[in-house]
Amino acid sequence: MSTRVNHFKVTPALVKSLSELSMATGNTSIAPTLKHLIDIRVSQLNGCTFCLDMHTKEAKIDGERELRIYHLSAWRESPLFSAREKAALAFAEALTRINEHGVSDALYRSLAEHFSETEIAELNFVIAVINTWNRLQITSRAVPGSMDAAYGLNKANLE
Repeated sequence: MSTRVNHFKVTPALVKSLSELSMATGNTSIAPTLKHLIDIRVSQLNGCTFCLDMHTKEAKIDGERELRIYHLSAWRESPLFSAREKAALAFAEALTRINEHGVSDALYRSLAEHFSETEIAELNFVIAVINTWNRLQITSRAVPGSMDAAYGLNKANLE
């Protein structure tokens, strides 16, 4: 395998800024459980195994039920997710798979039934940040699990 760009080494100031934004999204009104679900689902859609691995472990460490993680790829059909979570996941999918039609009015109305304007803005940042991390890690071909010790993810007991 050829060596790929290491954003942490060659653009440390940009990675630091993205990391700070990422940390800031954890200090919003969006519940950590919902943020984990979004991070996992977006990483599934983008095919980012590094981020999928990391965020699944974080979710488990933070108490997310494994069955909900297993159901996440079929969240629409699963009874394990609330209407609020489903609205957020639909929004995450729409923004991740953005096309020329953008976010439909129907989807936005559904989202607005469950979230305030501030929460919608915060969700938008959560979704934008994980999409950015996915693109960086995919380009770098980051190895899943390679940062477990540094991030304390070993305690998830997932191998």
